[in-house]
Amino acid sequence: MIRLSPLRPFTLGVLVAAGLASPSLQAQPSQAQPSQDQPSQQQSSAEATFAGGCFWCMEPPYDDQPGVSATISGYIGGELENPSYEDITRGNTGHAEVVKVEYDSEQISYAQLLEIFWRNIDPFAVDRQFCDVGDQYRSAIFYHDEAQRELAEASKAEMEARFDREIATQIVPATKFWPAEEYHQDYYQKNPVRYKFYRYSCGRDGRLEEVWGEEAGGPSFE
Repeated sequence: MIRLSPLRPFTLGVLVAAGLASPSLQAQPSQAQPSQDQPSQQQSSAEATFAGGCFWCMEPPYDDQPGVSATISGYIGGELENPSYEDITRGNTGHAEVVKVEYDSEQISYAQLLEIFWRNIDPFAVDRQFCDVGDQYRSAIFYHDEAQRELAEASKAEMEARFDREIATQIVPATKFWPAEEYHQDYYQKNPVRYKFYRYSCGRDGRLEEVWGEEAGGPSFE
């Protein structure tokens, strides 16, 4: 998603004409209310990392899920230390845009997080998602332990059986995670008009419905 601090060049002119261009608001990672049972929360705390193209669009599906305490946009998978957004958009660092999900495994399982993930991506696209092109927008599951790897592999096999075709989504070990700049965090909440315009112009929802039908956007667990 090629943006210009933080707007994409191709949408900037339209937004200016519509009178929507204004300074970006600062944001914090999405936070859910802390559990009253703090010791149990600490024991069952876990994290998951998913790449589904634009990280702006991968936070919302998880934010309202039970047990999710934070969604943080960032970069993972490359060798460059402390990469900036400008570094990532050049497409030569090896990083992918990702969302890190911090969650309570007693309230929501990793398998359920995977269900949400698949239904928010185009699993057939190679080195792109929707209108965003480049390996920084590849779809991938970055697993944090062997149990996550096994569940991810099983879910990918299930998707390939469902669609009877190869799934492009990578399953790779998680490496160093670098949080994205503050203006990227919770972008859909702090800049709702710009976010909706970007999402619509990128054709994300249309493609998700084409692939997933009524399942597009993923289940909501309560």
